[in-house]
Amino acid sequence: MNNKWAYSYQEGDGKNKQLLGGKGANLCEITQIGLNVPPGFVISTDACLNYLAQPEHQLPEGVMAQTREQMAMLETATGKRFGSATDPLLVSVRSGSAMSMPGMMDTILNLGLNSQTLMGLIAHTRNERFGYDSYRRFIQLFGKVALGVPDELFDEQFDAVKKNVGAESDVGLQAADLKDISERFLAVVRHHTGRPFPEDPYEQLEIAIKAVFNSWSGKRAVDYRREFHITSDMANGTAVNVVTMVFGNMGNDCATGVGFTRNPATGENMLYGEYLTNAQGEDVVAGIRTPKPLQEMAQEMPSLYTQLLDLRNKLERHYCEIQDFEFTIEKGVLYCLQTRNGKMNASAMVRTSVEMAHEGLISEEQALLRVNPQHLEQMLYPRLDPKFKGTPLATGLPASPGAASGQVVFDADRAEALGKQGLKVILVREETKPEDIHGFFAAQGILTSRGGKTSHAAVVARGMGKPCVAGAEGIHVEVQLRKAFVGGTVIKEGDVITLDGTSGSIYLGAVPKVEADFSDELITLLGWADKAARLKVMANADTPNDAARALKYGAMGIGLCRTERMFNAAERLPIVIDMIVADTAEQRQAALDKLLPIQRADFKEVFKTMSPRPVTVRLLDPPIHEFLPSEQQLVDELEQLRHLRLSVQGMEVLVETAKLLAGSNGEPLPSSVHELGDTRLVDSVITRKEQILKKVRALREVNPMLGHRGVRLGITFPEIYTMQIRAVLEAAADCTKAGIPVSPEIMVPQVCTAEELKHVKKLVQSVHQQVEATFGVKVSYQFGSMMEVVRACMRAESLAAEAEFFSFGTNDLTQATFSFSREDAENKFLPMYNEREILQDNPFEVLDVKGVGRLMGLAVGWGRSTHPTLKVGICGEHGGHPASIRFCDEIGLNYVSCSGPRVPIARLAAAHAQILLGKEKAVTDKAV
Repeated sequence: MNNKWAYSYQEGDGKNKQLLGGKGANLCEITQIGLNVPPGFVISTDACLNYLAQPEHQLPEGVMAQTREQMAMLETATGKRFGSATDPLLVSVRSGSAMSMPGMMDTILNLGLNSQTLMGLIAHTRNERFGYDSYRRFIQLFGKVALGVPDELFDEQFDAVKKNVGAESDVGLQAADLKDISERFLAVVRHHTGRPFPEDPYEQLEIAIKAVFNSWSGKRAVDYRREFHITSDMANGTAVNVVTMVFGNMGNDCATGVGFTRNPATGENMLYGEYLTNAQGEDVVAGIRTPKPLQEMAQEMPSLYTQLLDLRNKLERHYCEIQDFEFTIEKGVLYCLQTRNGKMNASAMVRTSVEMAHEGLISEEQALLRVNPQHLEQMLYPRLDPKFKGTPLATGLPASPGAASGQVVFDADRAEALGKQGLKVILVREETKPEDIHGFFAAQGILTSRGGKTSHAAVVARGMGKPCVAGAEGIHVEVQLRKAFVGGTVIKEGDVITLDGTSGSIYLGAVPKVEADFSDELITLLGWADKAARLKVMANADTPNDAARALKYGAMGIGLCRTERMFNAAERLPIVIDMIVADTAEQRQAALDKLLPIQRADFKEVFKTMSPRPVTVRLLDPPIHEFLPSEQQLVDELEQLRHLRLSVQGMEVLVETAKLLAGSNGEPLPSSVHELGDTRLVDSVITRKEQILKKVRALREVNPMLGHRGVRLGITFPEIYTMQIRAVLEAAADCTKAGIPVSPEIMVPQVCTAEELKHVKKLVQSVHQQVEATFGVKVSYQFGSMMEVVRACMRAESLAAEAEFFSFGTNDLTQATFSFSREDAENKFLPMYNEREILQDNPFEVLDVKGVGRLMGLAVGWGRSTHPTLKVGICGEHGGHPASIRFCDEIGLNYVSCSGPRVPIARLAAAHAQILLGKEKAVTDKAV
């Protein structure tokens, strides 16, 4: 164990974020390059882990001794003394892990104040208001973070004083008011804890260090790490930064703020941020007050604004990355308190990546690696329909772009509960606090009536890619009443609203949305990705519309066209049912003859849309009973029909009576009664339903997903596969005659033996000869096998003798490998397995490389031992998952196929895979 626990900012290694945390490492680095950082030191993450590992959470030996040594160095650097009654040194105690987790852990400001040092601070600064303002802030933060006093107890006293003196905010409070608040806060601490507020500054410091270490295990930090998949390898424990206080609340020539070197919402290359005069940093990020945009500083403090621009340029040039930095101005002197890589939504990340590459700050390869492939999904979220001309209910600050509709909820717990039920909610708060983080995860969007674009709510929402409207001051939120008021309009919990985080507008009700368009920067970035990648990216698409959509997303072909999806249209399903319930081969063929031109037309349109790209058509896969109603549904319908027939028969008696009466007095018979008296239509429907019910019972299987489906169905009823093969090849022939180049691929599902492939291959060859003879053109095609049965993987070398390509269906292969039914597993025990780390991931979301992946690797190797040019891909849902795509690249697949909207994600992930594999190879070669 390294017994050095504390490092000054002058000595710490700015590259070692695992040891010093991101905040501490960066403060060391910018101190050492000459930026104006208040003197400070960092206590390492090693100390945190050692502390948390001990049963009673004791600081490791030497931590406080080294802390005192570092404090002595701060005293020398500042000329102040910790605990002095004349010119006291005050410090902030701040968290900082290797991965940025904004607002998720704790910070304490103004530490070192007590009844004596307070008087010294007031005497030295000659500013009583500043002294008591700092003191009340310290008591509340320390009380909440270190002593566990609920924030609400302090807020009650604070609001009471504001009400007594008629002040709307803390800015309107005088020194006497702040002194009153401080005394009330001390009483709150004494009453809640049973002990007086600690006076000894070193006792305060030790308690604060422990509190920050404890916040690593706090609920919001744990929730955040789980949501963003931050593992202990990425960040383990938090460091503690002890930094000399500089004050933005000493008067109107002081300020505090947050800046971004570029706009984190849009990516625009301009200084972006907010500030408050006569305030401390928590006021900005907590959203307690709505701050001013940094551009106003150009008029209010012009020379300092110029310094701020210079700071911005130095930070970005040094890190070659967008920086999110905090600053304080104390009596006209600018200090940088923190810098970290800025959290941006995907749109801003893509734009800045492309622009920084064009500016020469980074390479194209670095630009690609800056963007998390999963985050591209944010850019594909719907936006408000531009044709919508509704009037906003209210307008706030556009803090995080995008559009979302949902039911209003006023607390994070309820948002989480409703989100788990599958409901879409909008979290509405006066201001958000870090404790609300679990509500953020569940909500579609966030709305606050206070706070700015750099508030905690805005920063976290942007990181999640969720719409956020902040500082909507026209909305008055009453959390206790579960209502919000906008003029005469009342919004109750459960009402639906729509947020437009791009414009800051809020609308009542659900506003129509349209698909997002690709930005020029995204098109450029994905072009670079396609150049860098080895894997091709196909789409799973079943209809001409799906194919057109896939092309829009950049698909290089169709890796899975499921023919059964073409049968589900309302006008087609009755023909499919005719085919299924047929009692003879002739009846079945008659239905198939009706389906042939329908499927042929569909394939022709798909081929034309994707020309000249490959289209892989999977022959019928599911059990045919899936096209029929359930047995219970049919039994219920027959019972209703029989009741209806009895009613109609009763009406026939009335009709006969009416006829007799009409005959006796000469009156005409009502036509409607005559029509109602006809049971033939009802009898016909009953006969048809009985016929279908009989077939449903005949087709019943104990395990249908392991039964009569896929190739087994095609061998039992070869006329079904023959029709589909003919439709594919005739469509290809039509296109070829029209001069449209096509690349059809016929794929057989559920294969487990080469004999099955041989059987279907003969059908294909026979139909192929007939089609070429009929159309008078050469029709090229490829023949291949789905690899979704374990035995198929184990016999890959024999299957490869018959197939030109393999496509792994990893959904079924995962079920077979684990013996999990996906629906049952995900609804019953998989969440618990992941929570208890029995499994690291849901294997239906993240490819199981140790089991399923190993089967895939073996099958690829064995298949290519028989067929060296064998093309191999993946068409299960894992084809759009970045980590799974990297594995596919490692084992030598040729392509991945995924749903259309995930194609951009897969394209970028394929580039990442190849770049990172290249880097790893370079390291290995260098080592050798």
